[in-house]
Amino acid sequence: MSKTFLNGLIVLIPLGITFFVILQILNFTEGVLGKHLPFYFPGIGLIFVILLIYFVGWLSSHWLTKHIIDFGESLLNKIPVVKFIYNSVKQFSTAIFESKGMFNNVVLVPFHQSLAMGFLMPDVPAVIKDKLGEDFVCVFVPWSLNITSGTNIFVKKSEIIPINIKSEDALQFMLTAGNAQFKNEVKK
Repeated sequence: MSKTFLNGLIVLIPLGITFFVILQILNFTEGVLGKHLPFYFPGIGLIFVILLIYFVGWLSSHWLTKHIIDFGESLLNKIPVVKFIYNSVKQFSTAIFESKGMFNNVVLVPFHQSLAMGFLMPDVPAVIKDKLGEDFVCVFVPWSLNITSGTNIFVKKSEIIPINIKSEDALQFMLTAGNAQFKNEVKK
């Protein structure tokens, strides 16, 4: 009975937190817009959030806005704890959204007399390739329970064991310290 109850919590807590955060964002925007706009209709908060994200993306591609963003980031980089959080999240999100092949290939590699699961990186920097040779590839091994950290290791191509699973499943497995099990589907 307690195992069934815990299984229910495991299913409901992530759904509840995700739903709560999204609902709070939408309620906040709908409440603010409802007070300050002469018209209101359900869903205006969602439309506003989507348009805001698009508008900020469009603005960030212009030179003046880039300078303003750089200035704001330099101010954030002067605050000790905020600097760490902001830079970690920014680097991780940049890697995920801008990298074409970062999390595409799941592999097992030798790591401290055992095997570690990681992601084959698209390229090895030229300066490292000059020292190691063409035989080596870079693999990013995320650290369990910490989405913003991991380590890059360089291994011989012959030591890599490819795994035919979806990247999302592998990342979930790694970040939950093996608690999230793979679905039955393989990568297509």
